Amino acid sequence: MSEQLQPRPHEEQPETTTDGQEATTTAAPVEEGAAPPSVEALQARIAELERENAELRDNWLRAVADYKNFKRRTDQERAELIRSASAALLLKLLPVMDDLERAMAGVTPEVAETPWYGGFKLIPQKLQTILESEGVTRMQTVGEPFDPNRHEAIIYEPSEDGEDGRVIAELQHGYLLRDRVLRPAMVKVSQGKKQSSDSETPHG
Repeated sequence: MSEQLQPRPHEEQPETTTDGQEATTTAAPVEEGAAPPSVEALQARIAELERENAELRDNWLRAVADYKNFKRRTDQERAELIRSASAALLLKLLPVMDDLERAMAGVTPEVAETPWYGGFKLIPQKLQTILESEGVTRMQTVGEPFDPNRHEAIIYEPSEDGEDGRVIAELQHGYLLRDRVLRPAMVKVSQGKKQSSDSETPHG
């Protein structure tokens, strides 16, 4: 009698497909003694990830804000540098304007009728146009109250009406660069009432 072979206890049994061929299946390895994580452990891990995400988001927002502040500060410094450079150049042009105006003020009537003087007059006019295009305007000083921020007092002189602290003459033009003083005006300022000759001479 032939002995019937029995399968060994730990051997995998081949599966037979519908067409009679054998197919083998491999079971997923399972670590012995490992238990699935508890709900508390999963919740703790989720909370930790949320904290990490919030920290990374805060750091990102802080970096974006720092960059915006840096860019704004850099743009302001660049604009201020350009304004300062422009003001320095314009300030150097003002003495040239003063010299041209003094030269024109000393022209005799005979010279004023010559053709070359007609062309010369265009130079200060063009320079004045350039200054105005850059925001430079001339101050109005005579008759204004003395302002140390806008005026530089060179002479104090008693006035006829006795008013004190008013500009009565302009010795050198002052200029504004938009709303800022580019060059203060040199002025003569009233100081009290002018004494009459009668009051100065004692009567016998």
